[in-house]
Amino acid sequence: MTAPLRRVPPMHALAAFEAAARLGGFAQAAEELCVTPSAVSHRIRQLEALLSTPLFERAAGGVRLTTAGRLYLDSVREAFDKLAQAGAVLQPERERLRVSLPPTFARQLLMARLPEYLRTHPEVELEAHLSIPLQDVTAESADVEVRWGRGDYPERVVRKLFDDTMIPLAAPSWIAAHAPRGMADLAGAELLRSTLLPWRPCFAAAGLDNPEPDRGAVFNDLGMLLEVAAAGLGAAVGTRRLAASWIEAGRLVPLFGVSAPAPFTYYAVVTPAQSKRLVVQEFVDWLAGVFA
Repeated sequence: MTAPLRRVPPMHALAAFEAAARLGGFAQAAEELCVTPSAVSHRIRQLEALLSTPLFERAAGGVRLTTAGRLYLDSVREAFDKLAQAGAVLQPERERLRVSLPPTFARQLLMARLPEYLRTHPEVELEAHLSIPLQDVTAESADVEVRWGRGDYPERVVRKLFDDTMIPLAAPSWIAAHAPRGMADLAGAELLRSTLLPWRPCFAAAGLDNPEPDRGAVFNDLGMLLEVAAAGLGAAVGTRRLAASWIEAGRLVPLFGVSAPAPFTYYAVVTPAQSKRLVVQEFVDWLAGVFA
């Protein structure tokens, strides 16, 4: 036996009725729905014709609900509430992803790329925290850590993000003041230093067996090191990826065409338990891919 056809009112008519009842008039409902008052009136008359009963009493001073209108309003609001609840059920649950990042990596390499990840992963609620490179210190427990080092992290699942190249750098003003002609001229200079990048690989690439400098200001953040070098304090070593924005702006200049493989780089590091989570796997894959 065929079920009888349901006479479901048009949604635009129900929306006009509910808005007019809630706001107390057709003009107010029209403003909320971005239509004309006559359109609201037409939709409500269409609904009244379908129901074969008046929903509003119309008078010179405005409109008010009839008894039938008040009863019908309760049903319409209940139906709207159920539709809203059904939509909420269909929304994907947002998954929290906590990421620990070294500051220079975050500022120079990741932040400009991060909107791309968030646009394609709306279900992820990202929390980013800064860490201290080489000391593996982070303010919060993290699902994914980006670490600067050699990649030897026992009992962790490790993914190298990229290889990089070391280069000596200096500001144009420093170069003009000191006029170095080669790496040998830097041996007597007071060089900027960091525990994160040694000078010796660059000396070795130039055929020199110079020891690591023991004079010069020391910085535990590569961004600070490059910024103070750009201010003219001294020559420094950086990596091509990290120093790219300073070089492109002309604030730092690579020296003598010297380069060497960087002994450290960035790795995505997770615990074996976290590595099983799909959101972690996808984020690490995205990180590795975006820097490929």
